Amino acid sequence: MLGSTICSAICSVLTPILIPLGGWQAYCAIRIIMGLAQGVIFPAIHQHLGKWSPQKERNFLGTISHCGTDCGIIMSMGVSGLIASSAIGWPGISYVSASACFVWCLLWLFFGYDNAPSARFITPEERQYIESDLMREDNFHKQNIPVPWLAIFTSVPFLSLLVVRCAQAWGYTTLQAQIPSYMAGVLNMEIKSNALFSALPYMAMFCLTFVFLFSADFVMTKGLLTLTILRKVCNTIALWIPAGLMIAIGFLDEEQKTLAIVLMILNVGFNAGATIGSTLNTIDLSPNHAGVLMGIVNTIANFVPIVTPLLVGVIVTDEHDRALWQIVFIISAAIFFFGNLVYIIFGSALTQPWDAPDFLTRDNVESYQTDASKSELNSSPLTQSTVQLVKAEMPRIEFTYNGDEGVDNDGFGKQQVKHD
Repeated sequence: MLGSTICSAICSVLTPILIPLGGWQAYCAIRIIMGLAQGVIFPAIHQHLGKWSPQKERNFLGTISHCGTDCGIIMSMGVSGLIASSAIGWPGISYVSASACFVWCLLWLFFGYDNAPSARFITPEERQYIESDLMREDNFHKQNIPVPWLAIFTSVPFLSLLVVRCAQAWGYTTLQAQIPSYMAGVLNMEIKSNALFSALPYMAMFCLTFVFLFSADFVMTKGLLTLTILRKVCNTIALWIPAGLMIAIGFLDEEQKTLAIVLMILNVGFNAGATIGSTLNTIDLSPNHAGVLMGIVNTIANFVPIVTPLLVGVIVTDEHDRALWQIVFIISAAIFFFGNLVYIIFGSALTQPWDAPDFLTRDNVESYQTDASKSELNSSPLTQSTVQLVKAEMPRIEFTYNGDEGVDNDGFGKQQVKHD
């Protein structure tokens, strides 16, 4: 995270310096470098959360971490105009952004630690609480845990997570990039140049993030739902409600501009539920490999915004034709719907067997057993094939597998992995 943020800060400082020299080519090069650097931020955050977040506090810490993105967007939209109109002009936007990055880097160097045992600013009781809740052994953080690539890419819960994250990226990209064009072409509304209209959806998303967070905390505290069901409920709200709203926006006419703005704001706002619903699921599936899982999901899902505008350009040949836009919105709504349906059927918040540090070793583990009575995922041909493939690769390891894809993790209980 530190290297990524420093690189972003340097690129931000260089932007107003290099643009007069290299024009738009220099600007594009800087943005590409910045994008590559920032690509590791979310995987690093998830890996960090996997080391620091006890199960009872995972939703809170993860949601707070992710809502910083919306907060930053809101602040930049509100402040950028003021900075650009000041004496330092538009270059000041880059300098202020870079300054914020450098300040964060200093705070991280002083307060940030890779894990609880190495932290200086927490009490021994806090350190013991974190490590015992995550079932860490004394020498855990000194281990070099190999990544079980085969098990990951044949894991049903992980593949369902990948599908729903790509679906969410498709719909959210449509909301961000295409609805403003639709409103300009069909409803004759120009909102891109209006900072308030541009920031309102993110304000709604920021506020609804805490509604989802406190609701989820209440449900888990009362024991009303398991973590798996909670994630699926939140994600269903985050994807299926916007799917319906997206279709509704496509049928509005020029006389319903106010309603269009309200629906657009709600559309983006309800996406806040996807953080608790599916984004944090990488940590559930594998705290030890959360960064790897997030890196895979984020990389593949980020290709979706490349495809979306290309498809829209093929379909919408006339921005003033509402019928063409309706096709775009219906397609996006369908992707929202079916992506979440896959997650509902196959998703899970159970910690997977391949999360174990010794999963790929030959000498330490003879069998993995799971409690089928607590399973939230029935066995499937793909699940069984995963076990058979691992057996084939590690002949000296004998697996006893009862059809459960993971070990119970309801958000409050201990992870239960039984070693024979």
